[in-house]
Amino acid sequence: MNIKSDKITALYCRLSRDDELQGESNSITNQKSILEKYAKENGFRNTRIFVDDGWSGTNFARPAFTEIMELAEAGQIETLIVKDHSRLGRNRLVVGQLLEEEFDRLGVRYIAILDNIDTSKGLSDFLPVQDWFNEMHAKNTSQKVREVFKHKGELGIPLTTVLPYGYMKNPENPKEWLIDEPAADVVRKIFALCVEGFGPTQIAKKLTEEKIPTPTEHWISVGRKCSAPPAVPGRWVARTVADLLEKQEYVGDTVNFRYTTKSFKNKTRVHVPEENWKIFENTHPAIIDRETFAIVKELRQHKRRPSRGGNVSMFSGIVFCNDCGGKLYYCTAKNLTHEQNSFTCSTARLNKDNCTAHFVREVHLEQAVLQSMQRVFWYVQCFERKFAEQMQSRSIEESRKELSKKRRELEKTEKRIAELDTRFMRIYEDNLSGKLSDDRFAQMSKMYEDEQAEKKKLAETLRTEIEAGKQQTDDIEKFIAKVKKITEVKELTPELVHEFVSKIVVHAPYRKDKRRHQQIDVYYHGVGIVYIPTAEEIEEMFEEHLEDVKWEREQEVNIKEKTA
Repeated sequence: MNIKSDKITALYCRLSRDDELQGESNSITNQKSILEKYAKENGFRNTRIFVDDGWSGTNFARPAFTEIMELAEAGQIETLIVKDHSRLGRNRLVVGQLLEEEFDRLGVRYIAILDNIDTSKGLSDFLPVQDWFNEMHAKNTSQKVREVFKHKGELGIPLTTVLPYGYMKNPENPKEWLIDEPAADVVRKIFALCVEGFGPTQIAKKLTEEKIPTPTEHWISVGRKCSAPPAVPGRWVARTVADLLEKQEYVGDTVNFRYTTKSFKNKTRVHVPEENWKIFENTHPAIIDRETFAIVKELRQHKRRPSRGGNVSMFSGIVFCNDCGGKLYYCTAKNLTHEQNSFTCSTARLNKDNCTAHFVREVHLEQAVLQSMQRVFWYVQCFERKFAEQMQSRSIEESRKELSKKRRELEKTEKRIAELDTRFMRIYEDNLSGKLSDDRFAQMSKMYEDEQAEKKKLAETLRTEIEAGKQQTDDIEKFIAKVKKITEVKELTPELVHEFVSKIVVHAPYRKDKRRHQQIDVYYHGVGIVYIPTAEEIEEMFEEHLEDVKWEREQEVNIKEKTA
């Protein structure tokens, strides 16, 4: 039958990565050959080939197929021809809707050559069964691919096919990651700005102003295959910066199973909880040191928004109220001087009945933190041994109290789990005897099961924390080592604050001797609050130190005399 029409005869080819495993039969070249031969032999004119290469049959947002449907809506498609029915898709619900509703509405004739399907001749009753088999094939293939990926991921093989910005593949060994120095310098700059107190939005603005190429622009410049260039060249966005700041790969680790997909039909990426990630350390060169990454991670957990004036304090996100535990809100404006900037309790700001303002000037906060650092650093550097003994003693005491609390909570949780078992058996017997209806039994058993699952999860968490609390940490030694690198602290910098300070707790002000007083507690990473000895205690410690030095010198003299 000769078809004479100005409308398009769409010859549609589709190949997924899974189809490639089946050999040449499904190749784009083979599909084109079959379609063109069929169209010529059957008198179809005005043919046009549409190709979706690398697209799953469960995804109907394919570029070429979308174009066909848009042309069909405009009345420009008369016939759609595919090699076999599975090329159209592998989702039985969508395919069924296309064949039974959409193609009929649009006046599109559909032909699947090898399956002998032609909508002009009607649809076979067997077709839904065939669609179901096509979908099951996609499901089984997806499951096999998932198992392969799971095996590779558990072995520590990177699952990502797109290397993070700052890395490139070794041309001689594609499995090896190398540092892409120009991009790595930008990554280092981003982390440094974050440590200084700048948020993703501010960092993105700085990078844009400095006309630094975006990751996509950089990849295009080095010949790497990637998405289309950004709509606005050189424009960095906050989301890109935030994503880079969260990549643990920059410390040299491989991170697998960070994301998954909802199903074989829905390929939308879903974020996996961090506890379910598989992390393999030191698998490739690091761009960022672990200490800097830890600081940035801590800062990102206390995300800071710039004030209306565009300012960010070095203390933003780490200042808390002693009474309600809420964050202190940074108050500034373009018409305010640095001396006028302040912090006030966010809880009190929303409702004055729930807390008081805990108002403190930023300059007073700077002074308090600077003085604290100067005293603590001097103490650690002069009396390292005494400081270590003090912190270890306190750490042991605090751990003992915390462990005791968690053990009591664990006992309570385990008791409740056993109680729920008893209750479940009771309602089960009531259901068997007819005292409790099936509907009521189902409702109550689900409630008990949900609560029990929650309690079991809590119990497991508590056991893990108790076990971890028993282990000795090296936080004190790390803190001492960092302090010993500092020679003198004359002024505060964002880097210094974020490296050493974990949080600042502001107490409510009070009046004494007609003067305003306010306690400010500075908590340091790994050691918490450091209590400086009194002047009398320091004098005593100094005398002990002199005695130790005298004794050591006497011992040296004795050794020399014996060896002489």
